[in-house]
Amino acid sequence: MFTSSSFVLLVVAIVLAALMLAFWLTNLIGMPGNWLMLLTGLIYWLVMWNSESVIAITWVTVLVLGLLAIVGELAEFLASSSATKGAGGSKRSVVLALAGSIVGGIVGLFIALPVPIVGPLIGALLFGGLGAFGGAVLGEKWAGRENEESIKVGAAAFKGRIFGTLGKTAIGFLMVIFFLVSLAV
Repeated sequence: MFTSSSFVLLVVAIVLAALMLAFWLTNLIGMPGNWLMLLTGLIYWLVMWNSESVIAITWVTVLVLGLLAIVGELAEFLASSSATKGAGGSKRSVVLALAGSIVGGIVGLFIALPVPIVGPLIGALLFGGLGAFGGAVLGEKWAGRENEESIKVGAAAFKGRIFGTLGKTAIGFLMVIFFLVSLAV
């Protein structure tokens, strides 16, 4: 029999799942989606920690979400910065590539809006990479490098941004799955 309390639990679980998925997708535009998922899990745990509810989570869940968020950030940062530095880029290029990728991701989200669901996600990822490219090229030109060198560093920043974002997003997906499984167990 479906009771009002089981209905409330179902609604809470659906809202949590929707929040986690929405935050997960923000990773594609360079936003801190994994940290937002961790914050959601932490707040939910704090609210439900002394509850006998069947959908309460434990502190272990929050700890694992935190560790995964850290791993996701490291994956994204290391892929982006090491690709740029590996191509001979300066620190300025790394910083400008990061700034450009965030701006590009947000612009790409809106440019690709006419294509439902996948358009904004692909647009954000692609334009995030293009923003990283532009930022790195600008950083290298600012440092006095020739066009060929600047474009080489920019191409590495583009590739690093794409792989870094995909790595962080994959780890974020593990966070979503882990959280939802923790709710169900």
